[in-house]
Amino acid sequence: MIGSINHIAIAVHDLGVASAHWRERVGAVVSAPQRFPKHGVKVVFIAASNGKVELLEPLDDKSPIAKFLERNPDGGLHHICFDVPDLIASRDQLLATGARILGSPDPKIGAHGKPVLFIHPKDLTGTLIELQQA
Repeated sequence: MIGSINHIAIAVHDLGVASAHWRERVGAVVSAPQRFPKHGVKVVFIAASNGKVELLEPLDDKSPIAKFLERNPDGGLHHICFDVPDLIASRDQLLATGARILGSPDPKIGAHGKPVLFIHPKDLTGTLIELQQA
């Protein structure tokens, strides 16, 4: 069902500080910040030879990332995103096995402009997993 890793997302308190650390400490190429009000986040992407790292900063206190940072004050791994060839078939397979989709089971458009779904972390080894239509 899953394809390659698209990105690994890390929650941060300050996107500017985190971006500077990645640029200065490891020479990373960091994209310009993008705001996604529907998701409550501001993001940058760090290019890697085999995928991306996504840094997430909450837009406000209602953001799911703000809640994550309350529980994890140092920030850290938020989710892993996999490309899938057929998002609806993947969703149906997950639901048939008893897995839960966070929010609506209908895909919404993610930061890459493609449909995405999130699998509840309790249903897949304690890690939030995002599936993105390849």
